[in-house]
Amino acid sequence: MEFTTVQGDIARQSADALVNAAGTSLKMGSGVAGALRRAAGGPINEEAVSKGPVDLGAAAVTDAYDLDADHVIHAAAMPHYGDGRATRESIAAATTNALEAADDLGCESVVLPVLGTGAAGFEFAEGARIVCEAIDEYDPETVSDVRVIAYSDEEFETLQRVADEVRGG
Repeated sequence: MEFTTVQGDIARQSADALVNAAGTSLKMGSGVAGALRRAAGGPINEEAVSKGPVDLGAAAVTDAYDLDADHVIHAAAMPHYGDGRATRESIAAATTNALEAADDLGCESVVLPVLGTGAAGFEFAEGARIVCEAIDEYDPETVSDVRVIAYSDEEFETLQRVADEVRGG
């Protein structure tokens, strides 16, 4: 499916669903999870944890509270046990499962970070490729606006380059 790339803070995005880069416990700590937790206000972390733990690659949904979204989809690309590192398989599964959750909710717009990087230890460019390929291969039901977001200038440049390669441009 088609997707776009954007730069900025995911917690400031407006969409039907925002995707959290979660671990299997669904505890919202640092990075993307921390940004979403702080901006959401309310008991988003408690609600997320109550739905876990989940299997590696799975997704769970919570309310978005004060975020400009209806839902937060917590995509568990990294384990909260053992070495805590994401894998190619966990990133692809978490991306696909997040998109399926958005479809199940009837969402049209979704914003996803590059899952499995940062605290999960996967190299950003390769993580971006896996996320972009999973989106490109996804056959949506209701989702029509997918945005992949990067925060820093350097990561955004990498994301744009990788997304162009995946899209054949």
